[in-house]
Amino acid sequence: MKTAATPVTIILASASPRRQELVRMLGMPVVIRPSDADERTPADWPPERVVEELSQRKAKAVWEQARESAEHAVVVGSDTLVTIDGRILGKPRDEEDAAEMLRLLSGRTHEVYTGLCCIGHGLSEPAGGAPEILVSHTVSKVTFRPMSEEEIRAYIRTGEPMDKAGSYGIQGIGAVFIDRIEGDFFSIMGLPVSLLYQMLLRFGASPFA
Repeated sequence: MKTAATPVTIILASASPRRQELVRMLGMPVVIRPSDADERTPADWPPERVVEELSQRKAKAVWEQARESAEHAVVVGSDTLVTIDGRILGKPRDEEDAAEMLRLLSGRTHEVYTGLCCIGHGLSEPAGGAPEILVSHTVSKVTFRPMSEEEIRAYIRTGEPMDKAGSYGIQGIGAVFIDRIEGDFFSIMGLPVSLLYQMLLRFGASPFA
């Protein structure tokens, strides 16, 4: 059983360099174990259900692999998607798909949903028992200024849009197209750090311990 003073390791179920950068901001021990969870979901699911389900799938898949050695660890899974006009924008299939997404976002406001799941043993729970699972999500709004076709093509040539939901990265050169945001900047990057901190406290984990 953990005590409040027990060091807790975060096991991040993601290969995303952005999420790895953000989780390391907390200054806690971190282990990276990318998840191979199935990310397919029904087309009629609302975005909040999609990101919560996928973040939970990712965390559960890694927990199953790591639980024998996870007595003093919390597995963290996260998922992010972009929506506009009721349409979910995932990662682009190719450059033309990226261009189509960017045209759709140009000069308009869209929503960014980020799900978060933490799995581990609480302070009062025995290590061998069932883990506690916390799941939630955040919603932020991002407004793009109008983009010319030349800007869209030039941005795609940088390669930055090709592995990101909605075909842009707010933490990279894509920031030049952002007019304003409402909500959590780090959630838009891919990991809601404030929400993560609140969840970690439930497991006796804190960067201030």
